[in-house]
Amino acid sequence: MSDEQLSYLELLARGAAAEAYDRPALLARASGAGPEALAALEQAKQLALRVRAELEGRRRREAELSALFETAHDLAGLRDLDAVLRAIVQRARSLLGTEVAYLSLNDPVAGDTYMRVTEGSVSARFQQLRLGMGEGLGGLVAQTARPYVTESYFDDERFRHTRTIDSGVRDEGLVAILGVPLTLGSQVIGVLFAADRRARVFEREQVALLGSFAAHAAVAIDTANLLAETRSALAELERANGIIRAHSGVIERASEVHDRLTELVLRGGGVHDVAAALSEVLGGTVGFTEGPLPGPAYGDGRAVRHGDDWVAAVSAGGEVLGALVLRGHPDLDPVDRRTLERAAMVTSLLLLARRSAGEAEQRVRGELLDDLLDAPERDRRLLRERAARLRTDFDAPHVVLAARIDRSAPATAEGSAPERDTGGRSATGRDGAPGHGTPPEDAAVRESADRQRLWSAASHLAATRHGLASARDGGTVLLLPLGPGDTAAGLARHVAKHLGGTLREPVTVGASSPVDAPAARPGAISPAYAEARRCLEALRLLGRSGEGAAAQDLGFLGLLLADSRDIAGFVDRTIGQVVAYDRRRGTDLLRTLDAYFASGMSPVRTKDALHVHVNTVAQRLDRIARLLGPDWQSPARALEVQLALRLHFMSAAVAR
Repeated sequence: MSDEQLSYLELLARGAAAEAYDRPALLARASGAGPEALAALEQAKQLALRVRAELEGRRRREAELSALFETAHDLAGLRDLDAVLRAIVQRARSLLGTEVAYLSLNDPVAGDTYMRVTEGSVSARFQQLRLGMGEGLGGLVAQTARPYVTESYFDDERFRHTRTIDSGVRDEGLVAILGVPLTLGSQVIGVLFAADRRARVFEREQVALLGSFAAHAAVAIDTANLLAETRSALAELERANGIIRAHSGVIERASEVHDRLTELVLRGGGVHDVAAALSEVLGGTVGFTEGPLPGPAYGDGRAVRHGDDWVAAVSAGGEVLGALVLRGHPDLDPVDRRTLERAAMVTSLLLLARRSAGEAEQRVRGELLDDLLDAPERDRRLLRERAARLRTDFDAPHVVLAARIDRSAPATAEGSAPERDTGGRSATGRDGAPGHGTPPEDAAVRESADRQRLWSAASHLAATRHGLASARDGGTVLLLPLGPGDTAAGLARHVAKHLGGTLREPVTVGASSPVDAPAARPGAISPAYAEARRCLEALRLLGRSGEGAAAQDLGFLGLLLADSRDIAGFVDRTIGQVVAYDRRRGTDLLRTLDAYFASGMSPVRTKDALHVHVNTVAQRLDRIARLLGPDWQSPARALEVQLALRLHFMSAAVAR
């Protein structure tokens, strides 16, 4: 064997590239070797290349087997499905020597296939592709369950091209693509791909290798799904056991709270005793909130979740007395909710018992107010003593309020006199005749029940505010003290909102002007009540049922209704800011207003009357709008402004 032939063994030993096998023949030819020697070298070269190819094939198969073994090992210790799928895609790309490898899974709900794992991809659009069944090479593989390979994707017409898929493939720069199906039994669950950014022919062995990786991927997905189903079933069993244990404990707690609540009722316990017992049994903090609740859902006797709290209305006879509020317990099972609802029922019984005891005091309060209205000439010292026993300060300013449940019935004429019982209260009321189709006896029963509910709620409110209340003229009259910063109008609105929320009916409330000291002026209570009733009727006629107001809220109509005829107050509320502006700045806005109304609200005729430029008139009117508000020229406001102007000029003339 010549030295040149031995060099081929050396090339095989060090795994030289195929191009290096041409060098021995070239050196022999350069040194002048004969044809026989060159032919022998060519034969040795071909033999060496076949040996090299065989060695390369064995190494490749060894690497493939090693990769498949590693993949099987990963499956045996499967913990994270995504990690296993990424490893499969990475090994497929490495062994096939492609620039990109990726795996898609079928979506049975959407009826398409989507990218799950990519390796070597640089295009965000490509990584987010979704392929319809039969669309693109991948869609064709997913639909037919057969491997497909293309040397040049965009020149291949065997599958359906779409703009979306072609745009993604073009962004990624792919040319040659091999796709094999991921199958579980006869069902295709996805596709495994290997792709290059240049034209390439995939050999049969490479297709088989990628198919082996696809089989491993399918097993990994199936194993992960089985594990997930097993974990889910175990979790469901654990939850069921937990529910059974919890229900057993809840039933025991419900029995305990039933016994404790029964004991509380029998020994005359109070609302706070119920709340304390419930807090201990439910493992949270329970408090009682008095008064009406927001929202209609709170009044149906059911415990309702409100944020992280639970609210159970305490009601009786359609009237909401308050609520039990469970805090610090956002997750409440049905049995505990029922316990909270039962406790609310017990609380309503206790409150009704307390209310029955307090009704005697309420009747005494009503009798005192009736005496103030019907017989103010009685001994003032005696009136003061009776008020003191009821913790009512008759030396403080008070407001008289007339309240009525308003079901949108027409008001009776002001001159009609309702029938009265011996206590001075209305026997028939003034809420209007019963509607068409309603039997008179049913309407009478309903009106009587409404008056009773209104009187009960108003009496409770009066007691809490150290005032008086009495049923009268088909509604209720209240005498309430004015607190610091309170106004008659604000008090009327508060009472209307409070009573309406408690009764869940629209309650209209009219208020009188303040009475400075009922003890010193008991005769002022009756005229104040008449003023409050006029204000109440005005609200109903104006379509403002369910609201509360005093005369000062009704503009010039309030000026006519009020007994005090507070002209200066009306002028100040209506145009006081314009008067003050003229006084501070020495301007002539009042005279401009007067001329503007006298000229039919025409700026052109106004400038002729004032002998100024029309721009001056426009500037003054703009200033007036900023002082009085943008709606000052509306019909209702304009009428009040004109009346206030006349009263202001008349007062100024009288003062001179």
